[in-house]
Amino acid sequence: MTSDVVTLQKQAFQTLDDLCSSLTDEEWGRDTECPGWTVKDNLSHIIGTESAAFLGRPAPDHVVDAKPWIRNPGGQANEVQVDYRRPRTPAEVLAEFREVVAERTKQLDALSEDDLNAESWTPIGQATVRDFLAIRVMDVWVHEQDIRRAVGKPGGYGDDVAALAYGRHASAMPFVVGKKVAPPEGTTVVFDVEGFPPLAVEMTSPRASTVDVPDEPTTTLHMTHETFTRLSCGRGDPADVARDVKIEGDEALGRQVATSMNFMI
Repeated sequence: MTSDVVTLQKQAFQTLDDLCSSLTDEEWGRDTECPGWTVKDNLSHIIGTESAAFLGRPAPDHVVDAKPWIRNPGGQANEVQVDYRRPRTPAEVLAEFREVVAERTKQLDALSEDDLNAESWTPIGQATVRDFLAIRVMDVWVHEQDIRRAVGKPGGYGDDVAALAYGRHASAMPFVVGKKVAPPEGTTVVFDVEGFPPLAVEMTSPRASTVDVPDEPTTTLHMTHETFTRLSCGRGDPADVARDVKIEGDEALGRQVATSMNFMI
């Protein structure tokens, strides 16, 4: 039986293909909010991750010079895949993406429920194959949005893929409040993201957890899904992006939370 997450993974791939198929040579070369990466680099990153993590293909035998945006071994591995493909034309990169997606689709269609429930390594620790796929759906969607902002072609919000991505990001907000901001015990922060029910997080030392939305939260952050995504994923300068957040209640705390929302490695 095909799982919803399998369907969403294939949908995310197809939407990205449709978007990239519409790009001009000039648009392929535009910078994105991923430091050092162009539109083409974002697609190269997706190719590299899918090839290595799921198809089991070896990393390119390629050495990358030091880059200011490489901050950890994971970033180094990502950059190898991206830099290796920089000499290629957009048409060549898109063709490789389609070849990789064709192989991944065969793999996805062959997964049973037992396969999906099997234990698996993921970028956030041991979980299941299903969990890993959900992370991949989110990542593909996030990079689709990076491309859309760079080329001025908005879209991709309001469907099930976007909802999955929101859920992945929303699940990190207790970490943001409890570990990154660490306000006094009893503090309640509400994230009111357009298109979704409000999410309330309460500080209960030494951690924070989701709770029912209180009548009088300490602070409430109102924002669009795009702003929530950019802040959660570290896109753009957080102080600049956070200007699009409307704060009710404790203004200083709300701004601190908004500029601390990036949880991506």
